[in-house]
Amino acid sequence: MKISEGVMNFRITRDLVVKSTLALALALMPISALAADEHKSESKPASHGGGQAHGGGQAHGGGQAHAGGAGHGAGEARGNRSEGRAPGARPGGAAGHEGGNGSRPGNAGNRGEAGNRGGVNRGEGNRGNAGGNRGGVNRGEGNRGEGNRGNAGGNRGGAGGRVGEGGRGGATAGRGNAGRGPSRTVALHGGGTASFRSNGQVRSINRNGMRITNNVRGGRTVITERNNVRIVNRGGGGYVQRAYMNRGGHAYYSRTFYSHGVYRTGIYRGYFFHGAHYYGYYPGFWFHPGFYGWAYRPWGTPFAWGIGVGGWGWGGSPWWGFYGGWWNPYPVYAGPAFWLTDYLIAAQLQSAYASQYNTAADADQGSAYPPSNQGGSNYSDNSGGANAQVTLSPEVKEAIAEEVKAQLASQEQQAPNQGGAADQGAAQNNTDDNQVPPALDPARRTFVVDNSLTLVSDGQDCELTGGDVITRLTDTPDADGNVTASVSASKKGECAAGKQVSVSVDDLMEMHNHFEEQLNNGLKALADKQGTGGMPKAPDASTVSSDIPAPEPDKDASKELSDQQAQADQAEQQAKQDAASGGGGQ
Repeated sequence: MKISEGVMNFRITRDLVVKSTLALALALMPISALAADEHKSESKPASHGGGQAHGGGQAHGGGQAHAGGAGHGAGEARGNRSEGRAPGARPGGAAGHEGGNGSRPGNAGNRGEAGNRGGVNRGEGNRGNAGGNRGGVNRGEGNRGEGNRGNAGGNRGGAGGRVGEGGRGGATAGRGNAGRGPSRTVALHGGGTASFRSNGQVRSINRNGMRITNNVRGGRTVITERNNVRIVNRGGGGYVQRAYMNRGGHAYYSRTFYSHGVYRTGIYRGYFFHGAHYYGYYPGFWFHPGFYGWAYRPWGTPFAWGIGVGGWGWGGSPWWGFYGGWWNPYPVYAGPAFWLTDYLIAAQLQSAYASQYNTAADADQGSAYPPSNQGGSNYSDNSGGANAQVTLSPEVKEAIAEEVKAQLASQEQQAPNQGGAADQGAAQNNTDDNQVPPALDPARRTFVVDNSLTLVSDGQDCELTGGDVITRLTDTPDADGNVTASVSASKKGECAAGKQVSVSVDDLMEMHNHFEEQLNNGLKALADKQGTGGMPKAPDASTVSSDIPAPEPDKDASKELSDQQAQADQAEQQAKQDAASGGGGQ
């Protein structure tokens, strides 16, 4: 009996254990399923938007740490299938220690899960604070996204890694353009903002009516607009613009240019378009219509005009020795428009050469020729022969020649009015509202760069220099006053031909103004040369004064430009101090 009772108790106990076990298993099933789901979501491929970082730190294997710590993967883990938790694709190795803990590979997470083949760790590498080492982008045959985040969300970096001004674990490492991209904006004490590149260089400042822009390779443009006075300073010289007179429904402005003790003046017509003011060059003299027609049309017989004495006279000039390989002058000239095209290109390059010299001198870099900031490119390998290798293609040069012809045709039509005081049915209410400025004329798209200019392409700063050529693609400026252009020819690889850039209408207007001014100078030189050295004679090369009289130089321009430079220096110094103190970072 006791044995039977014992057996019965054993069976009851066993049933209770089984039931309890089943109940516990059922209770744990949702937790297990949730964990499995989390595991799947952690190991499945992420979208490509969160993976590669083109231009902002994409790595190319080899474990390099460009510009202070952007880890670029620890090599290629081809064939390491990372079965289970074997060492497959580790993030970034030990490259990039400048970023502090944020640029170390972190813990041993990111070892891959079953089936992840590792591939090439081409991740965003060491993104510093809020992104840190995200485990790379395992670009294997399977998980191409951010996959493989390791145990606890992947190595998201430790303390910072923001070396300099907000860089991604150091200065931005974008395909060799270290420090070129905009990094952060700082609110300045007393008002205004300053933008810094990731290498700590001041990119731009906007404060109290003053705009400061620093080029990547040196050179600064300062623009101040207050009380209808516009002051523009490019280092080594600039101009002061004031309201001058109204005539024929248009507002005209005088500019006094000053550079190294020399004054000169110019007249500029005002335009108001899409809420912004623009200023276009206006000739101080005009030829008779017949001269423009003669300059536009081809000659019956082409003639040669060499670079030496008796021709252009460029041979032996420092600028020609430096830029001679940039383009080939025409071996013979079929008409004045082609002669003027070479004149214009040469004038732009001479101006660019002098500007670089002045920039170097102002920066106390010495005054020796040639300028040193051409990125190692010295165009001294061209003797001027027609078969020498050039950078400015015949197609781009032809586009410049077409712009010359278009301008000559326009001037031929305006000349009978001695400057066109009543051109295009000018309004009688002294307003230039909603009149398209010349730089946005749909028929005018080719522009020759007049000064060193930093533009943005693919999110990175790149620099064009005087004589480079761009083609405007869009006609309507955006909210910031910019349009899109394509680089047609460039002396630097960073803004290579074919790249699209964002350029301000203000800058396009200055290119157009310089083009027109140089064309007028070229017409004067053509008038002096016609009938000599085999060049055909013009029918009438005399001139008449413009209907807008030439202004007197503003003798205060020198002081105003000097004061503006001092104010810009002070603004940059304060911007750096505010940035160092962490004031107002945005």
